[in-house]
Amino acid sequence: MAAAVGRLTGRPGICIATSGPGGLNLTTALSTANSEGDPVVAIVGSVPRAQSLISTHQSTNVMNVLAPIAKKTFSLEHEDQVAPAFCNAIRLAGIHPQGVTAIDLPLDIMSSGKSTVTAFAASSFQSPVYGPPPREQILDLCDRLSKAKLPVLLLGMRASSPRVTAALHRLLRKHEIPVLETFQGAGAISRELLHLFYGRVGLFRNQPGDKLLAASDLVITLGYEPAEYDPFLFNPDGKCNIIHIDNKQCDREELYQPQLELLGSLIETLDQLSEHLGSVKAELNTDFCRDIQRQHSEWRNENNAKSPDESSPLVHPLHFISTLQDQVKDETVICCDVGSVYIWTARFLRSFQPRKLLFSNVSQTLGVALPWAIAASLVQSTDDASQRKKVISISGDGGFMFTSMELSTAVQEGCDITHFIWNDEQYNMVAFQEEAKYGRASGVTLGGVDFVKFAEAFGAKGFRVKKAGNLEAVMKEALAYRGVSIVEIMIDYSSNSELMANVLKGAID
Repeated sequence: MAAAVGRLTGRPGICIATSGPGGLNLTTALSTANSEGDPVVAIVGSVPRAQSLISTHQSTNVMNVLAPIAKKTFSLEHEDQVAPAFCNAIRLAGIHPQGVTAIDLPLDIMSSGKSTVTAFAASSFQSPVYGPPPREQILDLCDRLSKAKLPVLLLGMRASSPRVTAALHRLLRKHEIPVLETFQGAGAISRELLHLFYGRVGLFRNQPGDKLLAASDLVITLGYEPAEYDPFLFNPDGKCNIIHIDNKQCDREELYQPQLELLGSLIETLDQLSEHLGSVKAELNTDFCRDIQRQHSEWRNENNAKSPDESSPLVHPLHFISTLQDQVKDETVICCDVGSVYIWTARFLRSFQPRKLLFSNVSQTLGVALPWAIAASLVQSTDDASQRKKVISISGDGGFMFTSMELSTAVQEGCDITHFIWNDEQYNMVAFQEEAKYGRASGVTLGGVDFVKFAEAFGAKGFRVKKAGNLEAVMKEALAYRGVSIVEIMIDYSSNSELMANVLKGAID
């Protein structure tokens, strides 16, 4: 939840845990937040200083565990360190690239009552801002862009904030450049610029966008983290001409060797580029580009977007996605969990506003959807729970059970959330990859949960889609319900082999 607050607001979310297992239970969430650029400050209790070196209850050194997965940890040894530690932890979490800081607060410092801690002034907590890269680098990029026949912008997770996307839109209105998103870059392209959008790439190299990357003579990555989409997938032979634009230096590797690295404010860089760039010769009206656009959109015709049998108890993923697309507003926040549900949704569900469609795309952490949805509900500006806008979360049955106890939190806090569960009674993303690699699946079977009764046990409303033909009606009813609701959908994963299929092998290779 703290990570989602950070992602949605741009300001560090705060989480608090007790000593020992309390702090250790934060590790997965904090690792996810740090790797995916979500600003978070974790405040973790610890035993009194006098007991820190002896065996006592909950005496684990949590900071030693968190140090490898955080930007920085602060272990306090004196009351006078409290104010500067909190100030610097909040500042560092918010400085780009954003991430996680953690503070170790011993019990005796918290409760001694022997000293007064004076907080720093509010202005001290502001993170510094970056300027543009050197002018000569901007002009160099302008020259390369003006000469390229098929330049492509690959938008990563740090390009998906509202202020960065606004600058991106200013550039694209003046200079038409094809755009691809990573999964965490979702929503960076608005409806008015949709003609420049060629889809999302991620996880497997078999999307129309991969064909565009393979043909491009200049790939400009913007706010891209290689862990979002491994360079060996879009640059397998190392011949790709890459420009790196970010607020952090690139991690160079064999297949990610940018010719030019522009570091600084993404907003300033885009605005400077827009100002100095002359003409762009991107060949968008060729049969090649039109064919990629067609491949990206053709699934949306009625035959592909409906379940084969309307009377079947199973709903096809594309049927669900096309139906949901028709029901949601552009400003609706949709939080998607990890699993097969994540691949289908990230590839096919469109989003036209930044950070309205959320994924865990680096850590791929199960269980994020419901906590993120709770945070998205709570950070809305209204203090009146009845005025909160609907938030949607989606997960598989396995991912949901990782954090399903937070239904209690959602109900108690008066959230307005509809959570859809794609139920196939197994860890399907593991299953279909096992089957592809080994010819069989093992150790992935779940089942035995009545999710309607489960929802009701927490004070939420439970819905069930009994056949594919009723999906739209049940979805409308659930989305109209004010409060927390769960919709169980038996999902048809018979097409999952297509997710890994090398459908563009001939065209790419």
